[in-house]
Amino acid sequence: MQGLVLQLTRLGFLLLLWLFVYAVIRTIRADIATAGGSRLPRYARNDKRQRTARTARGAARYLVVTQGALANTRITLGTQPVLLGRADDSTLVLTDDYASERHARLSRRGDDWYVEDLGSTNGTYLDRSKVTTAVKVPLSTPIRIGKTVIELRP
Repeated sequence: MQGLVLQLTRLGFLLLLWLFVYAVIRTIRADIATAGGSRLPRYARNDKRQRTARTARGAARYLVVTQGALANTRITLGTQPVLLGRADDSTLVLTDDYASERHARLSRRGDDWYVEDLGSTNGTYLDRSKVTTAVKVPLSTPIRIGKTVIELRP
């Protein structure tokens, strides 16, 4: 009887060890995915973004792709919403395997722009936060859709 209890205890500890290893690997993968491969330390990137946001005033006039297959693409914004995704009828057609057909939408409310995820598989991120509802997008704040990063610029 004691041998059975000992074996079950060993099995339980082994299971807990593997769950811990799995949790660590998931956390590291999530950090790597949201870092976007930037070589700047996290605090340096945040300081740069804050300086850029402070100097950029006024309403957004352009949508600029800063990273990804469409880097340096610039779209002039009007009053119509901007649909982002792999679908051919999207305003910005993303050639990104991690983007959904209809991934996200940018819509204007007054002078402000809001981003909302349209039920995508891999999610939409505003800076480092996952978008679950319509969220106001400050100027020069990165919006990440898969490997593509876009920003609103004045």
